[in-house]
Amino acid sequence: MKSLNQEILKFDYDQNFQDQDFYVSKSNEFSFLLLNSWPKWEKNFINLIGEKFSGKSHLINIFLHKFRGIKINAADISNEYLQKIKIYENIIIEDLNKNIDEKLLFTFLNNIEQDNKYLIVTSTKPIVDYTFELNDLNSRAKNFLLSKIDKPEDDLLYALILKNLSDRQISIDKKLIDFIIKRIDRSYGKISEFIYKIDEISLKRKKPIDFKIIKEALGD
Repeated sequence: MKSLNQEILKFDYDQNFQDQDFYVSKSNEFSFLLLNSWPKWEKNFINLIGEKFSGKSHLINIFLHKFRGIKINAADISNEYLQKIKIYENIIIEDLNKNIDEKLLFTFLNNIEQDNKYLIVTSTKPIVDYTFELNDLNSRAKNFLLSKIDKPEDDLLYALILKNLSDRQISIDKKLIDFIIKRIDRSYGKISEFIYKIDEISLKRKKPIDFKIIKEALGD
């Protein structure tokens, strides 16, 4: 079988990799360019939206590597961080969910806005689609510039499958990847699950990945 590196070079998939192996495609290009254009944003508040495994955290890590800042998981948000964020210009709140302390989040937003700082909130759905009990927070949610990572198209699917296989030191022929792309659910989570399945089946049977293993993992 051909090596993954040979496949990447032959089909030029390396040309779209930017910053710490992030693959830029139509699905995520707007978000990638937006975060890299800091501080030239239309608004100081950005809501980065995308399903699990879509690359939100990857983009955030690239941003922090370039521009510095503090990252807080929404589940860990506390009064202690109100003091910590004072020395940072960029604040990231990751994985927003409905269970967040609304009054505390509202205080965060007010403080960040008053100090003219920059905020990125990541979530699986737009912050404006959350129905907060605190009306003032619903109003604040409308002040975010929305940046959504869409479902992957063929070139991103290929790159994601290739990268996940490469990370596991698995090499398969391009025609097998083409077969997968035509049949797999276009979901970042499903791609991750699928790679885990074919690796598990291959290891258990001590056989290289072939059409039979791929079909079984796909549920065909």
